[in-house]
Amino acid sequence: MTGKLRNMTSIYLLKNDKILLLYRQGGKVVSDVWTGSAGGHFEEFELNDAKACVLREMNEELGLREDNIRNLSLRYVTLRRTKGEIRQNYYFFAMLKDGVRDDLVSNEGELKWFPLKQLDELEMPYTARYVMDHYCLVGQYSDKIYTGVANENEVIFLELPEF
Repeated sequence: MTGKLRNMTSIYLLKNDKILLLYRQGGKVVSDVWTGSAGGHFEEFELNDAKACVLREMNEELGLREDNIRNLSLRYVTLRRTKGEIRQNYYFFAMLKDGVRDDLVSNEGELKWFPLKQLDELEMPYTARYVMDHYCLVGQYSDKIYTGVANENEVIFLELPEF
């Protein structure tokens, strides 16, 4: 283990009972799978501010600003050791405000709205798959933050309490 870290963030936009996913194409880390609505790597000036990173990525990839969404919240932080690095992912969720166009386009691939009940049919990156499964079963009904640690069989989630 070299001690190399890869910090990434994603935002999942919701509207009614649907979630916006991106079929990412041509990505350096993930490609040809369904991911969050927008996301990417932290810039140096964002290393201690995951929210700043996700808002920048959302603006760059979707053309949305913070005032186009509501209830933005960090819900999951996952760790996975792979390919000689530790990957830290910060997963945010938010609601698209009423009146904001939902026919969004992305320069990263194809966007599509899915009912939450259809997500188990989609191919996703390893930790994202477990985050979406947990969100559909537990996370959408709470406002807690969860941590997830990946092993070769699953991602184990724990509530991250503040104390």
